[in-house]
Amino acid sequence: MATADEALSADAWIRRFAGTVRSTEAQLTALDQQVGDGDFGTNLSAGTTAALTRLDALGAPGDAEALEAAATAFLNEVGGTSGPLFGLLLQSLAASVAALSLTTPALAKGVAGGLASISRVGGAAPGDKTLVDALAPAAGVLEALPDRTPPTAALNAAAEAAWQGVRDTTRLRARMGRSSYVGERAAGVPDPGAVGVALLFASAAGVVGDLAPYVHAS
Repeated sequence: MATADEALSADAWIRRFAGTVRSTEAQLTALDQQVGDGDFGTNLSAGTTAALTRLDALGAPGDAEALEAAATAFLNEVGGTSGPLFGLLLQSLAASVAALSLTTPALAKGVAGGLASISRVGGAAPGDKTLVDALAPAAGVLEALPDRTPPTAALNAAAEAAWQGVRDTTRLRARMGRSSYVGERAAGVPDPGAVGVALLFASAAGVVGDLAPYVHAS
């Protein structure tokens, strides 16, 4: 597991995210079966698997190149709504890292840009019980951190904020997405997309093997 003082590479980050998705796919699917189509775990797995294929083909990609490869995989090879939305976030991160290198200011800019794109495309706002409820607090935390904060520490902080956003979604009534169609059935269940966002940030430090410690309401 990476520590806050270790250098972070985007290639390693995406590979750990793929490991996290493999470890939690069944749990993600079970969550989505309660509130949606039941395909979120499968779609996220398809995206990370496609991303790994692209990373392997590149050999030793730079940080922006690795993030762009992952973005392309999600945008081009994943069905449902999750692929394009995660693709937009990764694409924004790739652009900001290309301009500023893999630094905390780049992460803050990239996540904020991804949030803006996702909100524009999907129309969701905080409180609608979507992945925006995890992404928005993470963006706020990143924006507030000192520029010299190590990237892994910054992503750890973003993950903590995102997990709180995940737990908050258990108390929300869905107003957007598939969860909005099931009404009270979604009560008490965290939004799967929000969980996916938190897993992306948490994977910067290491593979997450179990959702249980993170998703219960507090």
